[in-house]
Amino acid sequence: MNVLLDFLPEFRKGFLGTVSLTAASSALAILLGLLIAGFRVSPVPPLRAFGTAWVTLLRNTPLTLLFLVAFFVVPQVLFPGTSPFVLATLALGFYTSSFVCEAVRSGINTVPLGQAEAARSIGMTFTQTLRLIILPQATRTVLPPLSSILIALTKNSAIAGAFSNTELFSVSKLLNDQGRPIGWIFLWIALAYLIITFAISGLFRLLERRLEVAR
Repeated sequence: MNVLLDFLPEFRKGFLGTVSLTAASSALAILLGLLIAGFRVSPVPPLRAFGTAWVTLLRNTPLTLLFLVAFFVVPQVLFPGTSPFVLATLALGFYTSSFVCEAVRSGINTVPLGQAEAARSIGMTFTQTLRLIILPQATRTVLPPLSSILIALTKNSAIAGAFSNTELFSVSKLLNDQGRPIGWIFLWIALAYLIITFAISGLFRLLERRLEVAR
């Protein structure tokens, strides 16, 4: 308990850093995941090929390698001076978007084909059909896997601590270097992660209840 009270500002800063990184990366991953899922089911072959390449490349690349590319290639070649927070958000968001894409695509596949055919028969475009007919019906199916993906993203954010980001595991390294009891440090950090992941689970359970169909 003394470790938590003595270093409460550091723990609070690390907790807020993990929450900020998780929130920003989740927003980026969901936006990109929806866009790439649209590409994956698009009738345009180049878009389908791009979506397939995106998922195949990012889903099969180790996250640590993406962090190395983001921190040592992007600032040198594309955007010098980019902050560590933005680079970590890009690495986490791009990596997780491939999993979000596949969850959304699996949800789209659960919607009966007749729904899309009926929408096209009344003159709706592919984008209108996807946005107004298919995605609203697929949402209920997508929520449970999306919850698991965002919980995994929260835990993956620990890698950002090794790349100059202030988050929970960077606090553990700081206190461990000062010779503080590592057992208590890990206990408080584990509890902090539980708070974040329980909040994500609770939010998605609430959404599932609001969208569930009475049987």
